Amino acid sequence: MERFSRLPFPNGHEIRLSELLGAFSHALDLTEGQPPGHCIRGCWIGMHVSRELGLADDDAWDLYYTLLLKDLGCSSNAARVCELYLGDDLSLKREFKLVDGSMGQVLRFIASHAGADASIVNRFRTVVDLLRNGQGYVREMLDTRCHRGADIARQMHFSEGVAEGILALDEHWDGGGHPLGLKGKAIPQNAGIALLSQVVDVFQTTGGAAAARNEIRRRSGTWFDPDIAAAFDRVAESPDFWRGLVRNDLDTVILDLEPAHEARPVDDDLLDDIARAFAQVVDAKSPYTHDHSTRVADFADGVAAELGLAPESRRWLRRAALLHDVGKLGVSNTILDKPGKPTPEEWEAIKRHPAYTETILSRIAAFADMAAVAANHHERLDGKGYPKGLQGADISLETRILTVADIYEALTADRPYRRPMSQAAALAVMADDIGTGIDADCFAALKRVVVVDEQEPASDQRLEKAS
Repeated sequence: MERFSRLPFPNGHEIRLSELLGAFSHALDLTEGQPPGHCIRGCWIGMHVSRELGLADDDAWDLYYTLLLKDLGCSSNAARVCELYLGDDLSLKREFKLVDGSMGQVLRFIASHAGADASIVNRFRTVVDLLRNGQGYVREMLDTRCHRGADIARQMHFSEGVAEGILALDEHWDGGGHPLGLKGKAIPQNAGIALLSQVVDVFQTTGGAAAARNEIRRRSGTWFDPDIAAAFDRVAESPDFWRGLVRNDLDTVILDLEPAHEARPVDDDLLDDIARAFAQVVDAKSPYTHDHSTRVADFADGVAAELGLAPESRRWLRRAALLHDVGKLGVSNTILDKPGKPTPEEWEAIKRHPAYTETILSRIAAFADMAAVAANHHERLDGKGYPKGLQGADISLETRILTVADIYEALTADRPYRRPMSQAAALAVMADDIGTGIDADCFAALKRVVVVDEQEPASDQRLEKAS
């Protein structure tokens, strides 16, 4: 009997691009603090509006993927939101989407949310700072978010129309939006439809269909192109439209809204690029996790090579490593970037991130095994890990490899509560956990990958050779 239960690797499974991005859109919902399925519902809304407007096929293609990927850059400003407001980025982002930008609503938002959990002195300072500099901060954060999202879309090989739609998501019809201050017809139509779809979903989720329709009418001519707003109003007359929005199988229905000429399977090269792109989304969540997922993938690949895994298995494992922390998008930066020890409640929030990862990856049929491997990277051989408490033979070889790679990268990287450890110190800490927390063979392979001389940095050439 083999000591490890090797997982079957997906072979011949066809993954549609819409299926892949629909699943990953749930990760983007997490980082914006939105109820699950926000981007999916936005896609339902926007594609119905596009049909009412009679969009051409190429424009419909751009719109479809803009709707699913509109929040690609949102993780990049999470830490800044926490820093400016001294609060939870997830709830702040969620509730700010209800603000229409008018002075009265902005002032009320600042007064009720800024420094809510801080001392009286710090709260006062925060409120004063936001009142003085708030417009500049908004411009700064939207500029970061929109440009970052557009750049990632390009890395995923989407058209310039999709990238420009994401870049212009927060532009307003009257010129009062960001980051470019575009006005009127200068705003890409797919961006205008995507913003309207976002607002519709936010308000229908919190207040129902009537609230959503009233908000769109109220912002027509300021935020929204009157023609797009009128098209939505016509679509909203249909009870079937609203019933469809709350269907339990909307994720599947959305696949059928993908423009027919673009419904294509994802090849291995594109899948690799998309995995790398989403790793960037995850790692942008905190300044302390820059390149974490990529480095974990490099270490995991090196260990896998040392253990003799086949090239196709290593490629599969690299994707799992790149995506292993996607669930961290659902953890507030007040916790991720905290310099001190987390409270019991905060620790429970941290422990939920692997479950989020598994839920997101499991939405892709061909990723069923990958979902478990990625989600189990905090399990321990002695059963004291999380979130499932797996032990021994229940933990696959692939997960054991990912675990040693993740631990080593974390120990040798800067964190809010400590400076990075040296190679020797990190390996010494890990050695104490052999047989209880980590696998002996995987640890030995890791040492061969990262160590040339324990007094010197890890060799980039050694890693490149292992890759």
